[in-house]
Amino acid sequence: MRTYVRAVLVIFAALQLFLGAWLTFLPKSFYDNVPTVDWDPPFSEHAFRDFGSASLGLAIVLAAAAIRPERYLAGVALLAYVAFALPHMIFHLSHLQHGEVGWSIVLGTVVTLMFVVPASALLGVRKMT
Repeated sequence: MRTYVRAVLVIFAALQLFLGAWLTFLPKSFYDNVPTVDWDPPFSEHAFRDFGSASLGLAIVLAAAAIRPERYLAGVALLAYVAFALPHMIFHLSHLQHGEVGWSIVLGTVVTLMFVVPASALLGVRKMT
């Protein structure tokens, strides 16, 4: 179970680092180039940079837990990620009517996996020694 938890921590730390850097340093590029992002409110540089910076902070916590996958730290890091991922998933799943069916399926699948995978790892933390 430790291997699975660590793998999830590494993957989601890398994802948050990549997205956080993109959103923080090139927010308009993210808005212009990621399908489905423009389905919701118009571009706000402030909001995108804030979200990117928060993602970078979350990447640090996830990476620290991956480096030292102790039960407590891994649990806190995954709980922090799940606290973001659940409302993020709910928002997007309730706003799929704005776009094309194909992209709605892709977006719904991605945001659901972004919640389910870390949540499953969080459950796995209980079995870590």
